[in-house]
Amino acid sequence: MSEPTQPAQPQPQQPPQYQQQPPQYQPAPGAPAPQYGAAPQYGGGSPQYGASAPQYGAAPQRGLSPKSWVATLLLSIFLGELGIDRFYLGKVGTGILKLVTLGGFGIWWLIDIILTIAGAATDKQGLVVKAT
Repeated sequence: MSEPTQPAQPQPQQPPQYQQQPPQYQPAPGAPAPQYGAAPQYGGGSPQYGASAPQYGAAPQRGLSPKSWVATLLLSIFLGELGIDRFYLGKVGTGILKLVTLGGFGIWWLIDIILTIAGAATDKQGLVVKAT
């Protein structure tokens, strides 16, 4: 009589071995080989870090909006709770939110009035609405 055969046990699989070596650094043709400990060479001289970067905390330069400051202020005061000032400035999404929440329960309405008076209100393109 023959012995009952057991089903073959699956062999655990090994992850694939990657035999490929990473690419080695090759200097440009005609360039000298880099020396250990030497300062790296980046093209034409030392870089001028921060030479053209704006100063930290400096306000970005923006143009003025073609929208009227007076119209924005009047719309903010009288119809701001309905978001009409936001629609006027081209900000349809926030205008709808302001309409649905009745001016952000009055808080958003007051903040928009203060921003307009302070000259910090912007239109859809980010241009400042200021009294001229």
